[in-house]
Amino acid sequence: MEFTVKNSEFLKELDLAQGVAEKKTTIPILSNVLVEAADSEVRLSATDLDLGLCCGCVARVKNAGGLTIPGKRLLEIVRSLPEADVRVKSLENHSVQVVCERSSFRLAGMAKDNFPALPEVPPPLATIPAGVLATMIQRTGFAIASGESRYTLNGALLLLKPDRVLMVATDGHRLAQVERETQVEGLNNELRVLISRKAMGEVHRLLAQGGDHAAIQFSEDESHLFFLAGHRRLIARVLTGQFPNYEAVLPRDNNRIVEINKEQVAGALRRVALLSDERTRAVRFQLVKGRLEISSSSGELGEANEALEVSYDGEDMQIGFNYQYILEFLDAIGESEKIRLELKDEQSAGQLRPSEDDSCRYRYVVMPMRV
Repeated sequence: MEFTVKNSEFLKELDLAQGVAEKKTTIPILSNVLVEAADSEVRLSATDLDLGLCCGCVARVKNAGGLTIPGKRLLEIVRSLPEADVRVKSLENHSVQVVCERSSFRLAGMAKDNFPALPEVPPPLATIPAGVLATMIQRTGFAIASGESRYTLNGALLLLKPDRVLMVATDGHRLAQVERETQVEGLNNELRVLISRKAMGEVHRLLAQGGDHAAIQFSEDESHLFFLAGHRRLIARVLTGQFPNYEAVLPRDNNRIVEINKEQVAGALRRVALLSDERTRAVRFQLVKGRLEISSSSGELGEANEALEVSYDGEDMQIGFNYQYILEFLDAIGESEKIRLELKDEQSAGQLRPSEDDSCRYRYVVMPMRV
């Protein structure tokens, strides 16, 4: 195998492939990237057995062939090189030489025979606008459970209909839901799939490379989900199980409405959180007419409070929240300046959503804490 490729194009594809390759594994070949050169392109494949990626770029191929190369080291080498052509050549004993201008490296690789075969992509079932899917992942992905024993909470629910897309994620303490009316090309019925946290992150990276006006094709078989973005394809193992009945926890009688400025409340939360209990991360929201006071206390650290002028004319009340949950919502919401905090009482879940016209119909539900 021998080929020459532009550094910037090769680096972009390597970076995507290394995002999927297994970082800590007892199977060494899973930390490698399969590099195959043929015709006028070089193709890269990576997998951790739950997730797989195939991508590539144009190359001048002198000798066709394939080899697996340690992904992290190859990425670090290419990233360190100047913006010039990179020549990659296989040597004896499955090693590979990487040359760029006056720099030369020799890496120990492995034969491609034992690299896991990735499944063939079935015909696409639906085409989703990239901008729509990217926004949904940004607004829900942070609420997916990590290390949760309930396996289905380790992913987000994607619901596709011919005229709309819905995504929901929850970890049992908070829930993020976003729904967007948009034409889903090629779809004649309803599709419900669970997408793992890691797969969501890698889909988002693919979308970022393609731009908002691109589209992503989706298909599935019995064991895998497939996302196609141009010449790149991401393959994710299906999460089995039943996603919780999220509609049952959506608040319906939260009639105490607080209009708040996103930047003001985010700044106040970050300051007050400095003296909150490090284990619970609890802060108290105390509401009186026209005023919101955010406070925290810790027996070891002390107390903090900050008052904000807000639009509120309901009854006095106080409620506790995990400040990290609120800040993650505020970071995910994007450019919205005004936020609606909708409350019922001290024991019921609070709901946050953008005050401005929101085409995504975004809602974020957070369970209260005792403070």
